[in-house]
Amino acid sequence: MSIDVGYVKNIIDKIMSEVGKVIVGKRDKVKLILCALLAKGHVLVEGVPGVAKTLIVKAIASTLGLEFKRIQMTPDLLPSDIIGTYVYNPKTGDFYFRKGPIFANIVMVDEINRASPKTQSALLEAMQERCVTVEGVTFKLPEPFMVIATQNPIEVEGVFPLPEAQIDRFMVKVLIGYPTRDEAVEILRKQKVIDEWPLSPVVSASEVLKICDMIWKVYVDENIMYYIIDIVESTRKHPYVKLGASPRAAVALYLMSKAYALISGRDYVIPDDVKYVAQPVLAHRLILTREAELEGITTDKIIEEVLRSVPVP
Repeated sequence: MSIDVGYVKNIIDKIMSEVGKVIVGKRDKVKLILCALLAKGHVLVEGVPGVAKTLIVKAIASTLGLEFKRIQMTPDLLPSDIIGTYVYNPKTGDFYFRKGPIFANIVMVDEINRASPKTQSALLEAMQERCVTVEGVTFKLPEPFMVIATQNPIEVEGVFPLPEAQIDRFMVKVLIGYPTRDEAVEILRKQKVIDEWPLSPVVSASEVLKICDMIWKVYVDENIMYYIIDIVESTRKHPYVKLGASPRAAVALYLMSKAYALISGRDYVIPDDVKYVAQPVLAHRLILTREAELEGITTDKIIEEVLRSVPVP
């Protein structure tokens, strides 16, 4: 399949325009989520309450013509509540599998860190293998499939921190901050529009899958590949990093760079594409030393240092 960058740009413009009816600003955040979808990855959305985390996810899902399900994580939620379970049918005397909400194209997991570790682990196979296994039977999930999880960074009571294995399975982490002064005024103006929810699908599932397939046709020069590997390896050598980015992180950086190049109207990757997606791809994967925490050094600062230190091809 050849790449029709004009076709892709037209699709992305329609999605951004439709989402913009209810979302003020945050265009870069929406683009990152779209890139992750096209790269067949998952997204962790983090922000304090009231900054439109849920609204952004719902708006994107509404414009894509994909099946959307939402899971509200609570401490008493069971794995079977997510993946489904076998149910007895008294009329036939047989058991049948009743699918859980994980069987959708876009699955929004609200406040993922409120669920118990056992329930969080139910997402692992689905996110990595794109299938679930119940009673020894494996069920494939629909394509495309994407988990978008939200979490509140300030909650400390009644939450279960995500294990590193699960955090690493999120291709990107998107931070949603407060709006600017002008954006806040525009939000007030748009309240009636948001309540009426004027969004409708502007693309079909087949169109989304078509663009996903185009990702593999985006050209990446060998020097760019070495640039990606050098960035990832530099995170492991940084004195303030206890655990650096994994090979999975390198793959995520590679795929996200291709996706961002494609939605930017190019069929090839440039170093700026890698730089643009490096922060959301790598920041949540680094584990810092105790000294870094005491000195107030963040993963964002470390990635900025790495990007400055690694020679650009």
